[in-house]
Amino acid sequence: MALDFAAGCVGGAAGVLVGHPFDTVKVRLQVQNVDKPLYRGTIHCFQSIIRQESTLGLYKGIGSPMMGLAFINAIVFGVQGNAMRKLGRDTPLNQFLAGASAGTIQCVICCPMELAKTRMQLQGTGEKKSKTKLYKNSLDCLVRIYRREGIRGINRGMVTTLMRETPGFGVYFLTYDVLTRALDCEPEQPYMIPKLLFAGGMSGIASWISTYPVDVIKSRLQADGVGGVYQYSGIMDCVRQSLKKEGWRVFTRGLTSTLLRAFPVNATTFATVTLFLIYMREGGECRIEDPEPQSVQLQPQTQPTSL
Repeated sequence: MALDFAAGCVGGAAGVLVGHPFDTVKVRLQVQNVDKPLYRGTIHCFQSIIRQESTLGLYKGIGSPMMGLAFINAIVFGVQGNAMRKLGRDTPLNQFLAGASAGTIQCVICCPMELAKTRMQLQGTGEKKSKTKLYKNSLDCLVRIYRREGIRGINRGMVTTLMRETPGFGVYFLTYDVLTRALDCEPEQPYMIPKLLFAGGMSGIASWISTYPVDVIKSRLQADGVGGVYQYSGIMDCVRQSLKKEGWRVFTRGLTSTLLRAFPVNATTFATVTLFLIYMREGGECRIEDPEPQSVQLQPQTQPTSL
């Protein structure tokens, strides 16, 4: 259990480093003003951020997912593993239920973490050096929100986070289970790690597609109030206003960058976790013939915190 937790932390950190720039682009596209859009699309958003804010602009808010990483992995690994033991049989349905349970419980950490991440990603939009820096870092962001709005403030977007994470993690674990069975990901089979990478990457994509419209609403609610201006009174008001102004396409804003991020993030996470476990279990001799690779099952970090 401790080794799996450590591997998850290392793999998750690698995934965050690879995927955070795509997440920044996704958030910027999701919440930009439709009347005065700053970005024409995914590529233009990437180019604009690098040109106006430097490459570091793509990594704004990375402290928040890094801070919450250990707690989220501990919750997901613990809950998913215990749920599978309680359910007894390793079936696709039980994988979905165990994943959904893990997704629900980890929202306690995920929601505040993503709130800080979103606020940090939007800070200094279009500026190479922010003239007025409202937040020093992710922790300072949460502290300031708490002082101003209390517990309710730092849990802004909790309902939509639950609506995204519960089915999202269920779909992730279900897809991963189905694909690893179909691809025959056994230790004695050739190309085990490429198969695991493919299964993990495709599972992340499936998870995001299944819940992406909810993620758009979550991002808008968590970004609402930046600069002291509030647009939405709640979830349904956000949905109504978004549909009225932008039509159904609003629910696909930032989807391209999200899917571009999903595969490499999950591929990186699984490769890192697999190699870490092999190295540790073999006492420092990194060999591919890992006797117990099937224990390497983890959720994607962008998920669906973060998939």
